[in-house]
Amino acid sequence: MHVPVSITINGRQYSRDVEPRLLLVHLIRDVLGLTGTKVGCDTSQCGSCTVLIDGVAAKSCTCLAVQADGTSVTTIEGMAGDEGLHPLQESFWNKHGLQCGYCTPGMIMASHELLRCNPDPSDEEIRHGLEGNFCRCTGYQNIVRAVRDAAGSATGGAQ
Repeated sequence: MHVPVSITINGRQYSRDVEPRLLLVHLIRDVLGLTGTKVGCDTSQCGSCTVLIDGVAAKSCTCLAVQADGTSVTTIEGMAGDEGLHPLQESFWNKHGLQCGYCTPGMIMASHELLRCNPDPSDEEIRHGLEGNFCRCTGYQNIVRAVRDAAGSATGGAQ
């Protein structure tokens, strides 16, 4: 049995018939080929699969594709605009907030949510806001610096 779903991802409309148990992360990656969103644990522990659903950060490994029917999803591929990288992407690059890069898409999406809710967070608030996202390489110092830098950018971090 398949169920029809219609989801806007990064501004593009997708309609597919999917199995009711298909996770959103697998629709994004395996069906649609948008591989920026990562699968790290399949248990919502690591945050590598974080996307924005109707502008709010969510772990796509805990959401069924059918639950996202009718929503607008933004993945890491949808963050950059015609004018270049999103301020968060620029800050992660400039402040060395990544090493292997596996957690980076989820970190950026979670950081977007943090800055949407708190445009001027302290370092402690940044660390708290990113608690659901794990990085095994960086030690988080440069990630915190990158989020702080994006918060202070002229264009604003959560745009």
